[in-house]
Amino acid sequence: MIARQSKVILLLTPPFDKSDQDPGDIKGYPPSIRENGGQYTHAAVWVVMAIAKLGSGDEASELFHMINPINHSRTTAEMTRYRLEPYVLAGDVYARPPHAGRGGWSWYTGSAGWPYRAGLENILGLRRRGDTFMVDPCVPASWAEYSIEWRHGSPRYDIKVTDADRVWPGVARAELDGAAVNHLSMPLVDDGATHVVRIRLGRRV
Repeated sequence: MIARQSKVILLLTPPFDKSDQDPGDIKGYPPSIRENGGQYTHAAVWVVMAIAKLGSGDEASELFHMINPINHSRTTAEMTRYRLEPYVLAGDVYARPPHAGRGGWSWYTGSAGWPYRAGLENILGLRRRGDTFMVDPCVPASWAEYSIEWRHGSPRYDIKVTDADRVWPGVARAELDGAAVNHLSMPLVDDGATHVVRIRLGRRV
């Protein structure tokens, strides 16, 4: 389902083209186009989110970069194949030669919001839940640290996550303004202040 050479995540394979089975509207598309065996970007992003939920930061990051349109346009050959703008997400990407890797349905905003959520919520781990928020990352083992500046209402949150020992998975310690907190339930306070969040990844001791 993951075609790394052409940088696509297939919705299904093989496509419905010679089968007597009728799956509905998707069979109306040519083989390996859109839902009929191509990359349907909505679903491809959900794969990234699922891999992150399983705790595989390396693979989640790899697949996230595979979907990123800029990575389909770094060379002349890639641009010639992809044929879309490198700064917007394609709603679908073709899978069958000679058109494998060609983007389709440009400026499809329904697909664009999901990678934002996958990157921010599932890989970087920042999610709001009512009057609390969490930082529960699933990042590549090669990352030593990263930071997020997040403004929610009047306050600003200076978030830094470190993994110096490369001992993912898990959060070993979380602090909010110097005090230990549960990284899955940190309070949101509308006080106009800047709050410092520090997350250390690793095994709990």
